[in-house]
Amino acid sequence: MNRYPHIFEPITINGMTLKNRIVMPPMGSNFANYDGTINDNHIKYYEQRAKGGTALITLENVCFDYPMGTNGTTQLRMDNDQFLPGLWKFNERMHAYGACTSVQINHAGASATNLRLNGIQPVSASDVPSKKGMNCPRPLTVEEIKLIVNRYAAAADRAKRAGFDCIEIHAGHSYLLDQFLSPHYNHRNDQYGGSVENRARFANEVLESVRKAVGPRFPISVRISADEFVKDGNTVEDVLELLKYFSKEADILNVSAGINDNLQYQIDKMNLPDGWRSFMAQKVKNKFNKVTITSGNFRSPQVTERVLETGQADLVAMGRGLIAEPNWVNKVKFGNEEMLRKCISCNIGCADHRIGKGLPLRCTVNPDVIGEDDFKRDRLKNKIKIVVIGGGTTGLEAACSAAEIGAEVYLYEKKSYLGGLAHEIARLPDKHRIDDYVNYLQVRAEHLSNLVIHLNEYVDLDIIKNQKPDIIVNATGAHPFLPSIEGLQEARTGNNSHVFDIFDLLNNLEDFNQGENILVIGGGAVGLDVMEYFTEHQNCKVTMVELLPEIGKDLDIITKLGMKELLDKYNVKQFVGTKLLSISNTAAVVSCAGKERKLLFDKAFVCLGMRSYTPGFDDLQQFTQNEGITLLNIGDSKRARRIYEGTQEARGIINEIHLVDKYKKI
Repeated sequence: MNRYPHIFEPITINGMTLKNRIVMPPMGSNFANYDGTINDNHIKYYEQRAKGGTALITLENVCFDYPMGTNGTTQLRMDNDQFLPGLWKFNERMHAYGACTSVQINHAGASATNLRLNGIQPVSASDVPSKKGMNCPRPLTVEEIKLIVNRYAAAADRAKRAGFDCIEIHAGHSYLLDQFLSPHYNHRNDQYGGSVENRARFANEVLESVRKAVGPRFPISVRISADEFVKDGNTVEDVLELLKYFSKEADILNVSAGINDNLQYQIDKMNLPDGWRSFMAQKVKNKFNKVTITSGNFRSPQVTERVLETGQADLVAMGRGLIAEPNWVNKVKFGNEEMLRKCISCNIGCADHRIGKGLPLRCTVNPDVIGEDDFKRDRLKNKIKIVVIGGGTTGLEAACSAAEIGAEVYLYEKKSYLGGLAHEIARLPDKHRIDDYVNYLQVRAEHLSNLVIHLNEYVDLDIIKNQKPDIIVNATGAHPFLPSIEGLQEARTGNNSHVFDIFDLLNNLEDFNQGENILVIGGGAVGLDVMEYFTEHQNCKVTMVELLPEIGKDLDIITKLGMKELLDKYNVKQFVGTKLLSISNTAAVVSCAGKERKLLFDKAFVCLGMRSYTPGFDDLQQFTQNEGITLLNIGDSKRARRIYEGTQEARGIINEIHLVDKYKKI
């Protein structure tokens, strides 16, 4: 019996029938060719999600007004017919798996990519940048607005001819239509500014022109930011009023939230619960009685079913969740939930790669977002034995990947549990999603009969020699870096110590009191995790000390915005460009702007990063050289970084395994 009848209930929307209620929303990928054409890898990326059972695949936002409307390092285009063959090929591939397709037609306005504009001033409703620090746009003239309306219509006609089943118009997320809808951006005093009706006029003209272009029997979706989360922006109630003036021609209302300055609510930060913005979709649905899409950190089938069952929305958009797990729908449908590789909302390979760094989309928990399980097809020809040292996420991914191509794998972990630092960090309330990846790896490992895991066992050379491996993978991880600071060793080891590292916190969360004065030495990811815990959950006053000129300098763009919000919300004292000189059990002496000052505390946490932990590695290296055995050092034991790098390196070992397989003497 189907446990989730509402997820798998078909729905027909103006002639388009979806086989279930799961939608892949438009997400920029930076996969397109620089000239705006689509390529085979780009199509293959979407194909994995269509093959995985997703009902509606929405192609990422496509530029129809080049270069003024473009955004992203590389972006698909459809501003003339030369782009139709590639888009037709995309639709053919998606339709072959029973998926319907949509394309998001979008004009970036003030959010246009500077590298494509080549010095041309971007356009908007007014002269307000779409994000702090971005270029100041110029207001569009009425004549230019009319021209853009016509270009929307031409793009819609082109989309229909290219074989799409639906069209989505983006009217949120700080793009051009939102720049007219929102009083945060729109300061005009003509017929396109001021009143609610005037601010909605441009969007309404676009919807009317698109409807005329595609005809009455073709679904049109409109994506909106139902709440912009800024003082002078639109609230949910404001958007409900605005929709009266431009939603008539829409068949689907795609309810999102946020603008560029609070991306952590648009591309959800890690600690937001599954379906957190569904109440917004329900308000829109109740008022307009149209098919409504909701989104927001959906990972759980149970939550997804409940949102649909209670009528909060008709469709659920799962973006990063489908990047991490292309087969989400089929795994849920066929009762294989335990093997869901859930997105952990870290926003590193997806949002930060695309938006922060201008790189192609990747994923922390899915090492191949394009090829998915293609690596499993190339099975080993010989018997290859592998020993993996360390059962963190890197070691587990390496062990599973090796076993899945036919290797005989033995993994040794000295602790009583798997997951390493990832599992330990997940003890923090706001980081609990990280354990989803650990759980997935454990279940995956349990399904592999040729992978044997030894817990509570420190592997030494004698054990390795007895195994007679062809390959040894060292993934022993990292531990906190504690520099030679005056007084630090004494303060850390003395009786009734008040100076701790991250593991002291993770292993004893319940031992720390509320309302204390907390000093955090180090403003990187670990230090900010400590800050988050003591401000959000322990009602403590926190002071942070960072040697660099900025706290959270190397964080991904979403986490950085979320942490900045907390720093401001809780009035966290921040000393940047500040060096720790000495520390005792009650105070730290720091140097800031050439002056020394004493910072008193109840508890202090030294969070100066992690360092590789490689006990016995030199002996291991000597042994493998003498015996002609391949030794691979990966993840944090190679260099302390993030889960993302460890996952990539772990999957990468299959290349070395195939090399050993190719040249192994029988």
